[in-house]
Amino acid sequence: MGFAAALTGSLAGAEPSHGIAMYGDPALPPDFVSLPYANPEAPKGGKIVFGNTGGFDSLNPFVSKGTSPWQMRFWSYESLMGRSWDEPFTLYGLLAESIETPPDRSWVEFTLRPEARFSDGSLVTVEDVIWSYEILGEEGHLRYQGFADQVESMEQTGPRSLRITFNREDRELALIAGMRPILKKAQWEGKDFANAPLSEIPIGTGPYVVSDYQAGRQVRLERNPDYWGKDVPFRRGTMNFDEMDIEFFGDGAVLFEAFKAGTLTVEREYNAEKWNSQYDFPAIQRGDVIKTEIRHGRPTGMTGFVMNTRRPPLDDWRVREALLLAFNFEFINDTMTGGEQARIHSYFDNSELGMRPGPAEGRVREILMPYADSLLPGALEGYDMPVSDGTARNRSNLRKAAALLQEAGWGVENGRRVNADGQPLHFTVLLRQGDTQNSSIMDLYVRALERLGISVRVDLVDNAQYTARESEQDFDITSFRRDLSLSPGNEQRLYWGSGTADRPGTRNLMGVESPALDAAIDAMLVSETREDFISAARALDRILTSGRYVIPLWQYDVDRIAHAKELKFPDYTPVYGDRPGFLPEVWWYAQD
Repeated sequence: MGFAAALTGSLAGAEPSHGIAMYGDPALPPDFVSLPYANPEAPKGGKIVFGNTGGFDSLNPFVSKGTSPWQMRFWSYESLMGRSWDEPFTLYGLLAESIETPPDRSWVEFTLRPEARFSDGSLVTVEDVIWSYEILGEEGHLRYQGFADQVESMEQTGPRSLRITFNREDRELALIAGMRPILKKAQWEGKDFANAPLSEIPIGTGPYVVSDYQAGRQVRLERNPDYWGKDVPFRRGTMNFDEMDIEFFGDGAVLFEAFKAGTLTVEREYNAEKWNSQYDFPAIQRGDVIKTEIRHGRPTGMTGFVMNTRRPPLDDWRVREALLLAFNFEFINDTMTGGEQARIHSYFDNSELGMRPGPAEGRVREILMPYADSLLPGALEGYDMPVSDGTARNRSNLRKAAALLQEAGWGVENGRRVNADGQPLHFTVLLRQGDTQNSSIMDLYVRALERLGISVRVDLVDNAQYTARESEQDFDITSFRRDLSLSPGNEQRLYWGSGTADRPGTRNLMGVESPALDAAIDAMLVSETREDFISAARALDRILTSGRYVIPLWQYDVDRIAHAKELKFPDYTPVYGDRPGFLPEVWWYAQD
């Protein structure tokens, strides 16, 4: 029986619940008081000030046009369900008081809380929910559009309830449905949602509303004193600051000076060497600023420089391998971080989802074998990142890189790397103005590439130009970051699925189109046990890593946060560490 035919027989075993887990049952009982990493007694009040680099020209985080502060999605808007960051993938009721789905998860039904309100005090209705799903699917950012293609129907089933029926087998869809942001339909009647001006700020249900802003420079959000959800268990002890501000700076160096001067009250630091050597300024010596380190168990994700395989010769894996060999990580890491941070070895490194050393075995091998002829070297046999001798010259790896380039048809003529037609090997690297760390890394890397006879141009552009060129895939190499969770799912199609490779604004920046990758993602989405899911994730990790699409940098296995002494947080931290659900959601302000 096909999936569509099975829908009519999927009612058995469905009953309302307070939460839903991707596998097994939610860890928290129906009568839980608060999230385990929140302090339900946390005081309300005070102010926290963050710094962003670049600028913004939109306060609508749900569309492709323009650039909005990334924090907006988390502070001002809510979904039917909220995610616990202390479990791999579990949701609990937020705007919805219950969720119901059959064992095969072919549909999901939500019942809204009667007290759920928008920030203007109006009631959240089923009509608002259905409209939100439809508008985001039609005119929203690309990350929202894929879900709409997997919905067979949406219908109101009661005064406060709706059912979404899916058109394919995918156990994650019921959870994804619970995570869509809910907006107010009446606000957008007769208006252009996708191209709204900066002044048109979506009305949400979240605890914070924009009270003031200066275009491109500052956004001020204040806690809504009439916030509807303060007594919902998921929200107890969270969103405790009266005011949260975002200040914008041209680059990271200026932002850091503003933090040292007290303009900002919190700063995340990603460089271990800087953390150890530059966080000794007077405010820290006086005890006015505290250094906090938070361990986590989430995957490393991928940070580095992505290669655009839509463009030759980056469509040749040998050229990409040569660029990996030429990247002298050990020397660069010692120069930039004092050698304090280990390299990322795969996309799901630092977790049970990461590929294991050596040949693929068991279920992982079963997933890969149908595509053996199309897999790149290392996917089945095992693949390790190149390791240099740590010296500045990196001679051994450069010799290997030169041999691969020669094999790929790129010889040397008058000191330049050229093909059979005499065309030089040249790459354009796209970076944001103010991205001082990646600019410094690229300075070192360019020298190595020049020794191979490769010419490189680094384009440093402002935030608007960067966003436009990235969206149009107008680069050979650019900076790259993908955070990955302990429960990867449908978002993987956006990151590296074949169906998104050539779409404007795609998050598949490398442009990979691989049936093997698509099959590994599919295997994850239909897995019914955690064991099968882990195997599918490890297969995916092997394909991505051996694909040589990204030149990896260092991993962030510790979250480093410097903050004003008045900013406090619970003793218990979640498995995901410093995620948007931790800082600032469960922090609070208290004077000693």
